[in-house]
Amino acid sequence: MTTSDLLENEYSGGFTNYIREAGDTTLIEELEISLHQFIKFVQNIPMDKFDYRYAEGKWTIKDIIQHIIDCERIFAYRALRFSRNDNTSLPSFDEDSYANSTNSNNRSIQDLLTEFSALRHSNLLFYKSLSEEQLKRIGTASNNNISVRALGFVIIGHQKHHQKVFEERYL
Repeated sequence: MTTSDLLENEYSGGFTNYIREAGDTTLIEELEISLHQFIKFVQNIPMDKFDYRYAEGKWTIKDIIQHIIDCERIFAYRALRFSRNDNTSLPSFDEDSYANSTNSNNRSIQDLLTEFSALRHSNLLFYKSLSEEQLKRIGTASNNNISVRALGFVIIGHQKHHQKVFEERYL
């Protein structure tokens, strides 16, 4: 299953950009490949850059890695709910409140990457466990319809989006 397999009714709104960022990739393979690419990418960032802010009030690289982790947890939680036929509309979340409530800048980069890796491995097992029917189930999150499989591509695209931000604004 690739992003080109997604139907028009499987995602909308703010999710569209992340689906595009994922590219026309295979969901399970890209969840795994992007994990390893991201870890390698981050490990090659100079140590003095992890606490750098390119402008006043902007997040550090550590803040953004924690943001990627938090968002992946939320997207996976949504996917779990929808895959289990929970039709409750799920609210959006305030990413700035999350970022302002972490301890990311006091953590080592290795701790952040270990947490990211553990989360991604868990989500890989989750996605591998789903039937075709479960992957196609659609729910509402942030006032937008989205399928379970589209949420998997959002996880990938969100990570790739922030990796580009690192390259463009931090390095």
